[in-house]
Amino acid sequence: MTMQVLEANVDVNAGYKVDLDRGEKVGRVSSEWFSRPDDERYLSLDTLAEAVRTRAEHSRSRVVESAAIQVEASRDNPERLSLMLPGANAPTAPTHWSFGQLASQVGAPAAYLRQLPAALAGINLQYGLATHRAEQIKTYETESGRVELRAVTGPDYGRIYDYELVEAVQRIAGNGTGDTRWKVPGILDWSTGIYNPHVDITKDTTTLYASDRDVFLFLVDDRNPIEAGRLPDGSPDLFFRGFYCWNSEVGAKTLGIASFYLRAVCQNRNLWGVEDFQEIKIRHSKYAASRFAHEAAPALRNFANSSPAPFINGIKAARERIVASSDEDRTDFLRKRGFSKAETGKIIDIVLDEEGRPPESVFDFVQGITALARTKTHQDVRLDMEGRAKKLLDRIA
Repeated sequence: MTMQVLEANVDVNAGYKVDLDRGEKVGRVSSEWFSRPDDERYLSLDTLAEAVRTRAEHSRSRVVESAAIQVEASRDNPERLSLMLPGANAPTAPTHWSFGQLASQVGAPAAYLRQLPAALAGINLQYGLATHRAEQIKTYETESGRVELRAVTGPDYGRIYDYELVEAVQRIAGNGTGDTRWKVPGILDWSTGIYNPHVDITKDTTTLYASDRDVFLFLVDDRNPIEAGRLPDGSPDLFFRGFYCWNSEVGAKTLGIASFYLRAVCQNRNLWGVEDFQEIKIRHSKYAASRFAHEAAPALRNFANSSPAPFINGIKAARERIVASSDEDRTDFLRKRGFSKAETGKIIDIVLDEEGRPPESVFDFVQGITALARTKTHQDVRLDMEGRAKKLLDRIA
């Protein structure tokens, strides 16, 4: 299926001006960017896919009787524990993550066990395994020079492998470097307000990440901006598509996909001017793999191939839907939707400052609400405001 294109008539080679006072600011990608060391940063989907696929090919998952696991203090390192799993020829070394999972499975406090001498911690852990009421656990072991225990979960854990997500993205985004519409994003120049989609992919600019616990990918279609209305000065209000997705095959987090329209990505990988944010999450429960195949992967493919017309029409309808023509109308509109008197005044003032006139349309109010939300330090308050703004826009769309 070929995406129906409704692109703006702009010279993307020279970059394009964007309005950052509208929409939401989303910091999820920036958090990933700040926290990833160099060895977790990849310059293409091919290299990322090869790394996580090779890791999976050297791994195996199995359900074992917890009482049959033997805990041993290492002879070479008295501060380290190893595990002898049923049917194994050599001891298995738990990672920091899997040790915590194992302790949690048997009801032992991992932080406390880590403070004990290895032999004493081993005795406590062995007792917990021997008396484990569930009787079975699922292990995930990887061999790379030595056998390493990467995960310990309940027997019904539904593993979705990291490479499955990466390969699903590859089917729509190729190598993620510009061989398709989808690529690692460019960078906003704060001094000019110009967004440049053409930026070399380096360890500092990439948005393709993988660690021993997870993968995270963020890609955009920023060489094909979409015009959705006009700004107060008459210039086009430009958006482009974006999505990010994540997974952990060792149980550190859910699988998830978020899709949206945005206006810019800055050097620190904050997303600016985000609209129409949609998210799917899948817990690694018993039927997780089936849900990924029948729900998440098709949703990603549909977003990549679908027309932006519904989004543009929704923005247009919100701009044209006049809901307030007087100060009394504006106050009533916001107060009836749960905003306090102080919040109502601030929302109206924000729109007046940014647009040069008080809010009149649904779109005006949505922009004012999201702008106020960005000023809130408490995440719950900010998310609640953004959610109410999105409801207003969705209702019109």
